[in-house]
Amino acid sequence: MSLIVVIEDHVQNARMVEKLLTRAGHKVLVANDGETGLTMIFENQPDIALVDLGLPDIDGQTVVALVRQQPNLHDMPLVVFTAWPIETAYEMIEKYGCNGIISKPIDPALFAKQVESYIPTSEANGRHQ
Repeated sequence: MSLIVVIEDHVQNARMVEKLLTRAGHKVLVANDGETGLTMIFENQPDIALVDLGLPDIDGQTVVALVRQQPNLHDMPLVVFTAWPIETAYEMIEKYGCNGIISKPIDPALFAKQVESYIPTSEANGRHQ
């Protein structure tokens, strides 16, 4: 089981993502804004974080930049989770050092596998049980 932080301001999207990832055997922490998400990441050091770019308080790019400044979190996978145009999202992942992108709307049948593809195997095998 992996620990996943999801930073998503749309409540329905957050619930669906949490349900899909929990069903796949992961522990999920959901934040509806960037500040809460940063706190969750800093306090829990998850195996991966999914970060929406358009958040109500601080934007996803700032969240990613602040996480990447932390030496103990520098290698944690950060995945952009957004409905922004794909070209813009790719610019963000390059500029801010994200590991990839999952575009919305998601495919519920594939979503958990997409997320798991970014989690290093040793971490996916139970660091957070």
